[in-house]
Amino acid sequence: MLLWFRNDIRTHDNPALHYFISQQRDNEISKAVFFVSEKQWRLHDWSTIKIDLIKRHLTLLSDELALLNIELLLVDLDSFDEQANFLQRYCTEYNITEVVANSEVEYNEKIRDEKCLQLGIPLTLFEADVIVPKGAVLTKTGEMYKVFTPFKRAWLNHVKDYGFEYLGKATPNKPSTTKKTISQSPVEEATSPSAQWPLINTIERQVIPTFLNEKVHSYNSQRDIPSIKGTSGLSPYLAIGAVSPRYLLTLLINQFPDILTATDTEHFTWLNELIWREFYRHLLFHQPRLCKHQCFNEKYQSVRWPNNPELFKAWCLGKTGYPLVDAAMRQLNKTGWMHNRLRMVVASFLTKHLLIDWRWGEKYFMENLIDGDLAANNGGWQWAASTGCDAQPYFRIFNPIRQSERFDPNGDFIRMYLPELNKVPTKHIHFPHTYLANNSLLIEDESRYWPAIVEHKAARLAALDFYK
Repeated sequence: MLLWFRNDIRTHDNPALHYFISQQRDNEISKAVFFVSEKQWRLHDWSTIKIDLIKRHLTLLSDELALLNIELLLVDLDSFDEQANFLQRYCTEYNITEVVANSEVEYNEKIRDEKCLQLGIPLTLFEADVIVPKGAVLTKTGEMYKVFTPFKRAWLNHVKDYGFEYLGKATPNKPSTTKKTISQSPVEEATSPSAQWPLINTIERQVIPTFLNEKVHSYNSQRDIPSIKGTSGLSPYLAIGAVSPRYLLTLLINQFPDILTATDTEHFTWLNELIWREFYRHLLFHQPRLCKHQCFNEKYQSVRWPNNPELFKAWCLGKTGYPLVDAAMRQLNKTGWMHNRLRMVVASFLTKHLLIDWRWGEKYFMENLIDGDLAANNGGWQWAASTGCDAQPYFRIFNPIRQSERFDPNGDFIRMYLPELNKVPTKHIHFPHTYLANNSLLIEDESRYWPAIVEHKAARLAALDFYK
C-alpha cells in the first residue's frame, strides 16, 4: 500500500492517512509519496511564496510521518502525466495493491486521477477539503444552490442533522522505528519567501487559540479594518491543506456550543467565512467549467473587455492614484497577502473602473498570493465582476474613496504602504491630489504621489453603460 499526499499535507484530520494507518501490517515498511511538481504548479499560476510555504511544511510532514512509522518520499516531476506514469511503474515494481489519497476538486487534478485509474493504478480516494461532503447540499430539485444564503441555511441544517466526521490527530499503531527521510534539502527558513508565516504546528499551538479566545469576539467589527490584525490569518494553511476545515469547526463548536444556531453573534461571522469557502468548493464540484476560465453567468462569456494594458500595469504596481487601492496592491506585492476587504475593493476597481477582464486580475492574484486557491479566488473575482454565482449586481460599484474613508478612516493602512503620503493630513489622505497640487513646495520630488488614472464618476458611468 502507498499513501499519496497532495493538497492535504497534514497528519491532523486526514482521512486517507487514517485509513492507511488502519491498514498497516506488522513488519511492513510503510511509505508515502509527495510529488514536487513546480512546472505544473506554475501552469496553474501558483505563486513563489505559496510553493515555498508548501516546501517548508514538507519537512514538518516528514518528521510527523516518521513518528507514525511512515517514510515520506519526495519526487520531483514536471507534470501530472509524469505523476501517473511514475505511480504505474512504482506499483508494478513494488507490487502495490492500493494507492490511497484524498480527492482534489480541480479539473486537471481530476483528469490526472482518471488517467491513474486507466493505467490500472488501484487508487482509493477520500474527501478531506470540506466539512460537508460535496454534493450533499442541494436544492429540492437536486441542483447546486445559485445563491449563498439558502446554501448556508441548508449547509447549517445538514451539519445539525447529520454532524460531520472529524478524525483528530493520527496516532501510530506501534512505537516508531522509522527514520525521517526527505529527498530535498530543507528550505532555509531565514531567507524563505514565506518566512513570516509560521509552520502549522506553531499556528495550532499559538495562533488559533489566541484567535478563538481573544479575537473572534470582535471579528465582525474588526475584520474589515486593514490596519489591524482582525482576521484569523489561516487562509494560507487552508489553501495548501496544512489545516483541516473540520478541525477548525470542531474547535469553534467546542468554544461556542450554540454557534450553529446563533447566527447573529460576532463569532458566527467567522463561521460564515468558512461556509463561503464551502460554497465555492461545492460550486467548483458542480461546475467544473469554472476551472476553464468560464463565466458562471454565461451571458457575460462573450463580453469584449477593453483591457487597456497600461491601466492594468498601473493597477498591478499600485499606481492608480487611489490611495487605498494602491496601498492594497503594494501589500500584495510586498507580502504575498491582501486583506479580504481590500481584495473586494481592488477587484471592483479593476473590473468596473478600468473595465479589465476579471481573469487578468484572477491570474495576477494567483501568481502573487500565498493563499491562492482556485475555488475561492475564482469565486471572489467573479463576485466582484458581477459574472459569478450570487455575484454583486453589475450596478454595484465600490467607490474607492468612500471605502477608504469607511475602513481606513485615519489613513493608518495607507501610510503603512504609501510613505509618499506620510505628510498628507488625514482629511486629505483618501484622495490627496488637490492638497498635493496646492502644497507642491512642501512635498519633496521623490515623494510625489501620482495622478488618478481614471475619474470615479466618469468611470462609474462608463461601467454602467458597458455592462448594460
